[in-house]
Amino acid sequence: MMVHVTVDLQPHLVGTGDAAGPLPDDVVLDTLAGGLASLGLDGARVLVVVPDRTRSGPLDRLFASVHGALAGRTAALDVLVALGTHQPMPPDRIAAHLGLADADALAAAYPGVSFHNHEWSRPDTFADLGEIPADEVARVSGGRLAEAVPVRVNAMVTRYDVALVVGPVFPHEVVGFSGGNKYFFPGISGPEVIDVSHWLGALITSADIIGAPGVTPVRALIDVASARLPLRRVAVATVVAPGHDGDGMGVHGVYVGTTEEAWEAAAGLSAQVHVRYLDRPVRRVVSVMPPMYDDMWTAAKGMYKVEPVVADGGEVVVVAPHVTTFSATHGRHLRRIGYHCRDYFLGQPDRFAGVPRAVLAHSTHLRGAGTYDAASGTERCRITVSLATAIPEDECRAVNLAWRDAASLDLDALADDRDTLVVPHAGELLYRLR
Repeated sequence: MMVHVTVDLQPHLVGTGDAAGPLPDDVVLDTLAGGLASLGLDGARVLVVVPDRTRSGPLDRLFASVHGALAGRTAALDVLVALGTHQPMPPDRIAAHLGLADADALAAAYPGVSFHNHEWSRPDTFADLGEIPADEVARVSGGRLAEAVPVRVNAMVTRYDVALVVGPVFPHEVVGFSGGNKYFFPGISGPEVIDVSHWLGALITSADIIGAPGVTPVRALIDVASARLPLRRVAVATVVAPGHDGDGMGVHGVYVGTTEEAWEAAAGLSAQVHVRYLDRPVRRVVSVMPPMYDDMWTAAKGMYKVEPVVADGGEVVVVAPHVTTFSATHGRHLRRIGYHCRDYFLGQPDRFAGVPRAVLAHSTHLRGAGTYDAASGTERCRITVSLATAIPEDECRAVNLAWRDAASLDLDALADDRDTLVVPHAGELLYRLR
């Protein structure tokens, strides 16, 4: 029997969740409606911040419910897609993201609502919120970094009274669990917090921070930056079944409250829903990536989420025949520096001084754990990372990655091998050893 647990431990939090299975849709929507009513948003100018298509979940139905509850009651209701540094979503793609045929259908369904991409590549679109002092960065980072960090954010936040985040929570390779204030930093932020937060995560290492409970050092940095935002921050945080294709919305939990409260409740449930445990390490993991990851910058989640269960000397194969490039945004840097372990970059700081640290971080996350001997210039990585994509073999090897022919992979045969784990719809479930 499914048990619905209503959360009332926090004074402003409304929510319910069940780790055993998705909630009935009417429970999700009723909880959402009750939570929105409790926020008291009448008359406010509300900016809804949503994820791009690299996050799964029933955003179409959730946003329709948000719109139904708030339209006509708020002074403004608009949408900003939190891209970080992902590629912008054209109007038709935003429409599809919200379950509609095209931009005309989007305008007809949501009259008066304007839809925006975060314009991370345009410095003139940012508002300057000062800086986080070096001593504060040192405190929250546990002494790993000690530098002042400028805080810049999409200037749209200065034109609204409330930012309402609507999005899912999953284990995350940089911050521990995604969601909450992460939709602001790095979701709609300038490059400075993006670089510092991602590099801090790389210093800790993806294997150690991914799925870590509570407020990690990176989450603490993000929270400090978010406290500077000049508007109220609230959230609809959901826990969804990855790759759900059955009946209903596939929502295990929905929580409405402040960004911190809603995130904390959702992260606790995500730790039960989105983590799978193995009794022993495997020699090979084959991560089959869905089309929502359209470059290796995003498809690298097929490595992050399985690295903890791969035996020393083993292999992760990222299967994504639809992927043609390392990164639509950062490919130039990645082709120059390649993919290496953290210590490779730490041992040669001057050589990589001009490379954005978010790019260095991504490189280390995909390549995984390893060592670097500066005297001999020798790098030894713990495992092999192979790409079975549309990126040619010579290009993969040039950036220090192995290559597999996607067309020749027999996934059924691999799944029968007791030393191989095949993960369909990879990228959201985290695998750990017991």
